[in-house]
Amino acid sequence: MSQIIELVKNEHKSKTIAVAAAEDDVVLKAVQKAKEIDLCNFILYGDKVKIQQISEEIGLDTTNIEIRNASTPLEAAKRAIQAVANGEADLPMKGKLTTSEILSVYLKDEYGLKTGKTMNLVCAFEIPRYHKLLIISDAGMVIAPTLEQKVDIINNAVSVAHKLGVETPKVAVVGALEQVNPKMPATVEAAILAQMYRRGQIKGCIVDGPFAMDNAISKEAAIHKGINSKVAGDADILIMPDIEAGNILYKTLVYFADAKLASSIVGGKKPVVLTSRADSDESKLNAMAFSILMS
Repeated sequence: MSQIIELVKNEHKSKTIAVAAAEDDVVLKAVQKAKEIDLCNFILYGDKVKIQQISEEIGLDTTNIEIRNASTPLEAAKRAIQAVANGEADLPMKGKLTTSEILSVYLKDEYGLKTGKTMNLVCAFEIPRYHKLLIISDAGMVIAPTLEQKVDIINNAVSVAHKLGVETPKVAVVGALEQVNPKMPATVEAAILAQMYRRGQIKGCIVDGPFAMDNAISKEAAIHKGINSKVAGDADILIMPDIEAGNILYKTLVYFADAKLASSIVGGKKPVVLTSRADSDESKLNAMAFSILMS
């Protein structure tokens, strides 16, 4: 994570984030954290009086931050997305409004930010007991991805891995077990995705599955179960069967495994920075740097 931040500071620090509905102490603390290390520039949209009031309370110096008044969160979202669409800003960030509210604006045809592909949340984890960054998708947006959506989700995650410097990421499609079971659709779809990769329908990576979680990330478990795969025990990317599994794994890694986290919604022409109120300041900063790198 520190390398991502340093890369952005050294090569992409001129990027500008447009924050929609910025009148929120959690969001402004994240902005403050980014400004302290000179990570990027900001345009804040929202209730100007409240933004300035909160900034004073938390000690955020807004001297070099442009604040643009918006009477409602929806207006703030529209103006922030418009700034991204016309090139005034490089990517949007969710402030004091819901994910669905900002994405409903982002996806309007008038802004030209859609690609026709699935947008989803991609998370990168630095886990003390794993030997490299681990990308997990999707933990927070696509509830029950179809096979077609899973292809897009893989492609999105692979694109992220490429930008992180992983030339040929190893993609493990995971479920409850490593064998195809017709009663468990996730295992069937995993096998189909692996075959699509072998037929050249998914490129820029190695895809295999189904895997149970243990043999996707542990060589010892894979050997013990007799699994012969380039992906087994060495995954760069985990594709989760649904949002339930993804979200539970996401929070387990953060709260039980002390993992460091960066996340972004990708799949559109520009990534979207989303930070949860429960995220640490460090996670918020990571999310900004991660999303800037993806942009």
